[in-house]
Amino acid sequence: MQLLHELVPAATVIALLVNSTNPILAETLSRGLQPAGRAIGQQIRVVSAGTEREIDAAFTTLVQLRTGALVIGVDALFVGRSQQLAELATRYAIPTMTQFREFTVAGGLMTYGTNLADAYRQVGVYTGRILNGEKPAVLPVQQATKIDLAINLRVAKALGITVPTSIRLLATTVIE
Repeated sequence: MQLLHELVPAATVIALLVNSTNPILAETLSRGLQPAGRAIGQQIRVVSAGTEREIDAAFTTLVQLRTGALVIGVDALFVGRSQQLAELATRYAIPTMTQFREFTVAGGLMTYGTNLADAYRQVGVYTGRILNGEKPAVLPVQQATKIDLAINLRVAKALGITVPTSIRLLATTVIE
């Protein structure tokens, strides 16, 4: 939220796009984002979509809500629709971020989240340890240690957004 707020400080309404067919995750994401929004003085509006067609309709709703920025929730539906989401965000001129780098590569503005290659590597290491006889119950819990920030400067320019140097310096990937 803080990164999105730094990119689009004038946005007073930030929307969260969630998958309506995954209500438990949608509720968890919504509950988690509300306090973060309040902490930076933003209203958070939740918009749902559960199909490709509903994603298109959600962007019409976002325009009606006068959304200044959008956070796309973590969901396999949205990862698989990165191209569609990037195109809609560009068409409706809504600064958008998500957690998966594929979105920024597809033409989205920004992603901030776990480096999936590193996460998959960690899964492989764990699998190897288990296959070598270690008991899963005694293996330590691990969490992602590599976080990626990707910025698409072409999209930022098209949206009239000046990317602060502080964000450029944090970025692991800059698409020009």
